[in-house]
Amino acid sequence: MKVRLFTGSLKIVEKSGVGQAVLHQKAMLEKAGIPVTFTDDKDATILHLNTVFPDSLLAARKAKKKGVTVIWYGHSTEEDFRDSFRFSNHLSSLFGRWIRFCYQQADAIITPTDYSRALLQGCGIQKPIFVLSNGVDTEQFRPDPDRRAAFRRRYGISEKEKVVISVGHFMKRKGFLDFLELARQMPDVRFLWFGYTPPYLCETEIEEAIRQAPANVSFPGFVNSEQLCEAYCGCDLFCFMSHEETEGIVVNEALACGAPVLVRDIPVYQSWLKDGREVYKAADNEQFLHKADALLHHRLPDLTEAGRRSAESRSLEAAGRKLAAIYQALTPTDPCLVHPADPVRRQTTD
Repeated sequence: MKVRLFTGSLKIVEKSGVGQAVLHQKAMLEKAGIPVTFTDDKDATILHLNTVFPDSLLAARKAKKKGVTVIWYGHSTEEDFRDSFRFSNHLSSLFGRWIRFCYQQADAIITPTDYSRALLQGCGIQKPIFVLSNGVDTEQFRPDPDRRAAFRRRYGISEKEKVVISVGHFMKRKGFLDFLELARQMPDVRFLWFGYTPPYLCETEIEEAIRQAPANVSFPGFVNSEQLCEAYCGCDLFCFMSHEETEGIVVNEALACGAPVLVRDIPVYQSWLKDGREVYKAADNEQFLHKADALLHHRLPDLTEAGRRSAESRSLEAAGRKLAAIYQALTPTDPCLVHPADPVRRQTTD
């Protein structure tokens, strides 16, 4: 068997979590020993979709006519579409109907958390829904003192200065406005927001907030994965104030790099990240300020080892084994779907 990862319109989302997830899936499949292609290969027996653009729908219908199994990765929900781009709140109901229609074309859906599965089930999707993390490359994202030093050199930050970072689009949903307010209340701390959104997609409130950002905030923009590793390793706190997520790849990356992590107390984390165990959580801006200050001045226990273990449980290799098992559940008679490390596979090839 062979899996085709559909990349139509991927350029539109390549600098988002969805774009990163596609690269993760390729690595997962390769680590699981499953052939993967990005082209319309006639030998592909599974089509794996990640976006909900019209070309994805057309590809799904074409594949179904050929008898190809269609798996749609449910990254998007109506809930996480709100408070994102310009006019998103006005279009969220329409978007919700569109993604339901798209997902219903699949033979099965994969989504990253129990929370996002519950949302998809709640909106009436009748297809089988599997839960599988987007995964994290724990070989690349790992603690590294040299990267910490490189990050501080790159941005002119002394070792004595405290640094808080976050990653994502310039969106209200991502907690961007809250991040700027936190920076305003902590003028002696450096704040950096990594990521970028074209101005024409930003809400007016976001554009104005960027223009009036406090002097202690920097916007390095979209950076490559190596520079992002440096940032996670070099910061004193990764603060992710997002109001809605289906998982949050950047949280796993920060944990993998050994960064102290403070997130908003929202439902998506309830099943896999516990307050005071792997991360700290805050319910509002007042709690974020209190806990951020306590973490920066070491008044709270260090959770980074537990955070790293959590990330390792979602490594690309671990996720690849689970992805292979999902394919096996869908086509159990195909021996090629068994992971190479599985003794059954070895018996068929010895």
